[in-house]
Amino acid sequence: MTKPRVLILMLPHGAAHERVARALRAALLDLRPELTVKITNALAHCARWFRTYYDSYEIPLKYWPELWGWIEGKQHQSRSTGPGWLYRAGAKPLFRFIEEFDPDIVVATEVGIAELTALHRRQGRARYVLVGVVLMDFNRAWVQPEIDFYPSVPGEMAAELQAAGVPGEKILPCGLPIDPVFAALPERESTRERLGLEAGMPIVLVLFGGGGHGNPARIINELQKVRQPLQAVFVAGRNRELEEEIRRRCAHDPRFRTLGWVENMHEWMVAADLLLSKPGGSTLMEGFACGLPMLAFDPLPGNERRTAARIENWKAGLWIRRTADLAPTLTRLLENPRELERLRANARALARPHAARDAARAILERWENRA
Repeated sequence: MTKPRVLILMLPHGAAHERVARALRAALLDLRPELTVKITNALAHCARWFRTYYDSYEIPLKYWPELWGWIEGKQHQSRSTGPGWLYRAGAKPLFRFIEEFDPDIVVATEVGIAELTALHRRQGRARYVLVGVVLMDFNRAWVQPEIDFYPSVPGEMAAELQAAGVPGEKILPCGLPIDPVFAALPERESTRERLGLEAGMPIVLVLFGGGGHGNPARIINELQKVRQPLQAVFVAGRNRELEEEIRRRCAHDPRFRTLGWVENMHEWMVAADLLLSKPGGSTLMEGFACGLPMLAFDPLPGNERRTAARIENWKAGLWIRRTADLAPTLTRLLENPRELERLRANARALARPHAARDAARAILERWENRA
């Protein structure tokens, strides 16, 4: 049997794209160990001026978030995230890279990169199967006739794709691909014991993303107001300065524990009762796989706020809209274990721990049928 070559194109914007890419690669290689699967940062293969253009969203996002929210809202409803002529010019090196790699399957984990690969397919020089992995937010620019297949979050996300014109047979509502380790989780109580967590103590897991971004002072001040028994575990990611800041602020409170980068996030999620974090798609779905509801805190305008609203609509967590609401919300949940258990049950109902394997199997079937 032919051994297909798979190219997964991702972006370094946040951790979600890379985590989805790694989850898919692991699942593909588990199904077919002989495959060649390459993950690459698509922008690194584009023209330098185009990379500057593509990353320019970071300026309003940092200095004027509400302006970025307005811009992103316009893009959200647009059939393209940028001018086609500019994309074709800036992506010429990427097109050469794709042709040199000569893939049988190309997977795009971001909408703009999906547009670029669709443009490449449109030029008629390639016959690879093109897959668009829609993360946690639909954008009309995902709808490209050259995309053959869409693994998607089930429910409203898949429905939005179809309503925008994507044929139903192209959509697989399997869920967001997450690390296969979340499909074989350890037992909760033994995991708590192994991690040195007190039995029976409610655990709040506070995440700052892989890169370690956020203002920990506001969170710590609110957590210190909670009088019910709890233990808070802070994970600062790869940001050593943030880790040290959290340690300083928590030094005199034995209820708080600070970690840097961790390789066993699935164990910490299994052990926890609540997740406090920005509402990133991968983090959210990994938490759901562990029956862990999210308190969405400080979401950025645009996609993250839409995700925070979905969490509430799903009744699998809450959106903390003001910092001052955090302590009262935690107090209420800790005093009402039935409400907390309802959130946990709803999170478990939304879990799709086998999404990466389901997507990988379907992608290979598409290629085999086309071949």
